[in-house]
Amino acid sequence: SNIKYGCTCDTRQEDVEWAAKQAHAHDFISWLPNGYRTLVDDDLLSGGQKQRIAIARAILRDRSILILDEATSALDAESEHNVKGVLRALRRESRTKRTVIVIAHRLSTIQAVDRIVVMDGGQIVEMGSHGELLQKDGLYARL
Repeated sequence: SNIKYGCTCDTRQEDVEWAAKQAHAHDFISWLPNGYRTLVDDDLLSGGQKQRIAIARAILRDRSILILDEATSALDAESEHNVKGVLRALRRESRTKRTVIVIAHRLSTIQAVDRIVVMDGGQIVEMGSHGELLQKDGLYARL
């Protein structure tokens, strides 16, 4: 399976499907011609589906830190909504709970995170939650 690609750990099909469910990828995978056994190419999946496969791959590897660099930048509104749902689930669920670092230019991607670090010219200029940063009326509030 594409989700197991590059994974050196011993994984069962149940683990792959669990990771796909956490990444909101299970439903569309199930609709593929051969489900989890479908050979995929660049034309078969949308950008959002590819992104959720990549997130499922990261979940399967079970690392304590997950770094997402512009995870929603090239997605349509529906795909962005699905990826944001994955991010919320990663924060809530004990089995998937981990530190997630999200690098984003879209404020809508990061509004629900625990802590936002605002950088300007390579320097940290503000830190806090979305609400706290809006109250500070600094750079973040002006974005």
